[in-house]
Amino acid sequence: MEEILSRCGYRCDLCLAYRPNVEANESNRQILSDGWHKYFGFRIPPEEIICDGCFADADGQRIDKGCSVRPCVIEKGLSNCSQCGEYGCEKLRTRWVVYEQMAEAVGYPIPEEDRARFIAPYENKARLDQLRKK
Repeated sequence: MEEILSRCGYRCDLCLAYRPNVEANESNRQILSDGWHKYFGFRIPPEEIICDGCFADADGQRIDKGCSVRPCVIEKGLSNCSQCGEYGCEKLRTRWVVYEQMAEAVGYPIPEEDRARFIAPYENKARLDQLRKK
């Protein structure tokens, strides 16, 4: 699958909740429910885990229905936050995921498989910073 970057810099194609990934492996729902709880502290019931991504039309299913970044980026006519003159705003900062901060917060080494499943898809700060440099 080709890279699909969300409005806030998450990688939909790497996210286990992204519809094609759920449809390819239904067990992703339970795995992700447990992983999000372990690393981010929230739990979404497995049966509710499926996402069409934030580029889907208004009727599409999204995990974070209350996301404040998506409507902001759409209103400004941008593809993602890296293109914004207010880059690093409060809306975006609440969604930043930085692996080193996550590892420090959990207090133990994060297994590589867990990083790939539960953190890498959402490590958006470095991704967006890189896009801004281009």
